[in-house]
Amino acid sequence: MPRRINDDERIRRFEAVTDAALSRLDAADLLDELLDRVRDLLDVDTAAILLLDVHAQQLVATAAKGLEDEVRAGFRVAVGRGFAGRVAAGRRPVRIADLTPDDGVNPILVQKGIRSLLGVPIMVGTDLVGVLHVGSLTPRRFGADDVRLLQLVADRAGLAGRLRADKLDHAAALAVQRSLLPARLPEIPGVQMAARYVPGHAFGIGGDWYDVFTLPTGDLGVVIGDVSGHGLASAVVMGRIRSALRAYALICDDPAEALTLLNRKVQHFEAGSLTTALYAMISPNRDRIVLSSAGHLRPVLARPGAPAELAGIPVDPPLGVGRTPRPRRSTTLDFPPGAVLLCYTDGLIERRDQVIDRGLGHLTELVQAENAETVCATVMSAAGTEQPGDDVAVLAVRRHP
Repeated sequence: MPRRINDDERIRRFEAVTDAALSRLDAADLLDELLDRVRDLLDVDTAAILLLDVHAQQLVATAAKGLEDEVRAGFRVAVGRGFAGRVAAGRRPVRIADLTPDDGVNPILVQKGIRSLLGVPIMVGTDLVGVLHVGSLTPRRFGADDVRLLQLVADRAGLAGRLRADKLDHAAALAVQRSLLPARLPEIPGVQMAARYVPGHAFGIGGDWYDVFTLPTGDLGVVIGDVSGHGLASAVVMGRIRSALRAYALICDDPAEALTLLNRKVQHFEAGSLTTALYAMISPNRDRIVLSSAGHLRPVLARPGAPAELAGIPVDPPLGVGRTPRPRRSTTLDFPPGAVLLCYTDGLIERRDQVIDRGLGHLTELVQAENAETVCATVMSAAGTEQPGDDVAVLAVRRHP
């Protein structure tokens, strides 16, 4: 049973959490110190902070006391799933008085023998930053005072200022790559968009990217690509290729022409790099799409009232392979109201234990002509991308019904 504390001791611990000296700690040390204090404050056995990866819409174990295995394993859970995911989705405290395996929590919590849990969201203004949760090895019912105190700690973590900038930035290389992805997709008339990016668990950083931009003609440019390899070098090459394609898009009215120029650039300046890319131009009135693929997987096109299918486009050689036997090709497809175009990288569907056609077939069964955010969430959840072996990038574009 947790020991009871009097009002004087509770006030002292309250002050310990709001201690001004905490503000002088760097982000990592601040999180560790807060977790040490909250374990003492609430007389609990475990405490953990999971921060939000906004691109993947997943919570990532970042700091822990008593649950260090979560951090070492790079544990991830989608918002809405598991205990922490429920706290994040509801943006309100969640209590479990008597934990069982049927509660759908992280298996590490069950293996640790935790019997009771309390979790609260970490907010900065109206933005969700992450989740703070504590656990007890003996059953207990967390009361209203416990919730208020834990929320105070969460608020202290959120107000540290550097949390938002430091979340998931344990490696400078990952920060470089993330800086090249759109922080937030633009609001474009006539379409609705959603995207996800999850780094491969084994490597932490790679060359997958997506991009969206408007052109002077009113066309909407949509790009997804994958630079071979992993690590900082691939991310840097990805950044240069992304910038070059944007430049060529301004002077080319045809995706195939832009990819032809990009191939020359890659072959000359990025020798040894093999890159796949899909470039699509959606017309100003959004009723048609012109696409060209440089070795990239064909996107999925879902039209209302019809089964989703892989877009009927040819796949030309990747970028950087030298002279191609034929000119690169573009294909025009109808894009009726309510239709969805789903672009993705191979990490979404490739598995060592199955042929790629099986993954593609499963993907087309999942995609429907519905809300773009729902499409992304559905395919990411079904693909089991919380611990991917390779980078995964997904971009869904839906024409307004």
